[in-house]
Amino acid sequence: MAIDKIQELLGEQAKYLLEHKSTAITKDQIHLPSGNFIDDNFLGTNRGIPTLRSLQQLYGTGRLANTGYMSILPIDQGIEHSAGASFAPNPLYFDPENIVKLAIDSGCNAVASTFGVLANVSRKYAHKIPFVVKLNHNEFLSYPNQYDQTMYGSVEDAWNMGAVAVGATVYFGAQESRRQLLEVSEAFERARELGMATILWCYTRNSGFKVDGVDYHTSADLTGQANHLGVTIQADIIKQKLPTNNGGYNATKHGKTHQNVYSKLSSDHPIDLTRYQVANCYMGKIGLINSGGESKGASDLSESVITAVINKRAGGQGLILGRKAFQRPWSEGVDLLNTVQDVYLNKNISIA
Repeated sequence: MAIDKIQELLGEQAKYLLEHKSTAITKDQIHLPSGNFIDDNFLGTNRGIPTLRSLQQLYGTGRLANTGYMSILPIDQGIEHSAGASFAPNPLYFDPENIVKLAIDSGCNAVASTFGVLANVSRKYAHKIPFVVKLNHNEFLSYPNQYDQTMYGSVEDAWNMGAVAVGATVYFGAQESRRQLLEVSEAFERARELGMATILWCYTRNSGFKVDGVDYHTSADLTGQANHLGVTIQADIIKQKLPTNNGGYNATKHGKTHQNVYSKLSSDHPIDLTRYQVANCYMGKIGLINSGGESKGASDLSESVITAVINKRAGGQGLILGRKAFQRPWSEGVDLLNTVQDVYLNKNISIA
């Protein structure tokens, strides 16, 4: 896609996002995505040869193959948000096969979904696109609703269905987070033993993160620390929401922070806030992919491009985008995912 089309989708934010230059954490300080990303950042680690091969499958598939960037289709919302809420806008996706076919037709690096979805089609598709099996989930059938993550199967089950990687969520800041952290770290250790890659959904969750009407769940400082905890349990890729503000620690008055986080290492620009998230992923040695968020209808395409530009220019590695793609007609979903991928393929969009 030509840069003028991307500029058109960015609208009045085009100059603000495309011409920004980060002076807080500069691009020469971070490890940037490239076709040699695995060789440059994983060969010296404890990852075994089978895990390196699995990582190469993830980075080497789809339209973004061997660029260092990723486009992953995640469809686990049937559990996380209920099947009705997720698939009623487009009932095609009650059928697991259509989930995988959308990822293939869109040229994604991988498809991430539940044990049930991927097991249902594993013999037909596991060799055609990398599978990422989500190990744990929250669910919205219990009343009252609880915000916890429960293991739905074993790493061995994911491996036996041909998965290249496993994913899991930890609700950092939640009362249950330490148990989740232990469960996921043990599961990731087993995954590495079997030669699989690991992706961690690093979400913050605590009612105390809302202060005086301001929601700090996506503040750069709190999400950055969640990322740092995620790479500590040796996740190979970090999934995080795009930051919307900063100063979560200062507002909640818990934990520890430093004034430089706000004065020298970031600014109020979304690219700089996201750059701070990248910094907490070992300065980019572990890839950061940002989530696409919920579907809002007509604005989904422009919002997705904005998120992709921010992620790319900050030094991130791509998007993991689902609802904006599958809650619309098939061809529109493919076009949306391809447009996001075009941001990463466009050489005119540089690192800030």
